Amino acid sequence: MDGQIALFLAQDGLINGAIYALMALALVLVFSVTRVIFVPQGELVAYGALTMAVLQAGGVPATLWLLLALAAATLALEGWRQLRGGLVDWWSTALWCVAAPALAALAVWWQPQDLLAQALVVVLVVTPLGPLIYRLAFRPLSHATVLVLLIVSVALHGVLMGLGLWFFGAEGARTPPFSEARFDWGGLRVSGQSLVVLAATGVLVLAMFAFFERTVLGKALRATAINRVGARLMGIPTELSGDVSFALAAFIGAVGGLLIAPITTIYYDTGFLVGLKGFVAAIIGGLASYPAALLGALLVGQLEAFASFWASAFKEVLVFTLIIPVLLWRSLRSHHVEEEE
Repeated sequence: MDGQIALFLAQDGLINGAIYALMALALVLVFSVTRVIFVPQGELVAYGALTMAVLQAGGVPATLWLLLALAAATLALEGWRQLRGGLVDWWSTALWCVAAPALAALAVWWQPQDLLAQALVVVLVVTPLGPLIYRLAFRPLSHATVLVLLIVSVALHGVLMGLGLWFFGAEGARTPPFSEARFDWGGLRVSGQSLVVLAATGVLVLAMFAFFERTVLGKALRATAINRVGARLMGIPTELSGDVSFALAAFIGAVGGLLIAPITTIYYDTGFLVGLKGFVAAIIGGLASYPAALLGALLVGQLEAFASFWASAFKEVLVFTLIIPVLLWRSLRSHHVEEEE
């Protein structure tokens, strides 16, 4: 391996690491607020990419029908809770079950031809899936153990993957890049799409930092993540915190799908590996530290890139093996703490 090849591999690792960083960011966010290890995060990436491909083909994405079905089911569930004497926040329910699906349907009906406008439509369609999935699958189990939530998450992953096969078929899709530019920096060829991926990841990370540090809603999410019971006693609606965290995770998944689709062909099950590598990065951060998760994502990206050169047949094995020493090291350093009642 010479220096030129090493630069190419480092560039690929940096781009892949940026995508995994988004996945890790979403996983840490959801787990810290709701204690849910959101295994289907990768499916939202695939849904975002394949929805974009369908829009560019002039069709109506099946994700819109999924959104409308989930909205109707959530409305029925909230009505049932109301009849049983439960407290229902109808303002937030109207937002996620009526306003967001209606806006997504109007955006799809608009059928824009501009690439950025189509990307906006994808975000409007995929983002509401997050809080609707949370309300249907996880909020009724909010007092369950992490293991039970994980089992439900794995089952949901299988359902969404099967729906992805039904919606989009087994054929893959690739979308046009957001930038056709090409640069030659000292013999290293850099595509404009690669710079778009890095820039979008950087903007999202900084925006998330500003959101958690500067806004009341972000501080409420941080309080819920630190102490759920204490946040509830201080008047923070922890159930709505779950809505917001899942919405942000779905938004990040949609953006990740839009960024990765011009780089590689996306299939209905591609998101699983992407999400799993993001999970490895999140584990490096202990499912709690955003900076450590971001560094872990860059490490996973670099390891994957250089492993593909030295031992391409064992690339995935080497990446996922990274989780073993991390878990061993964390188990030796941490003390067992009883789960919050």
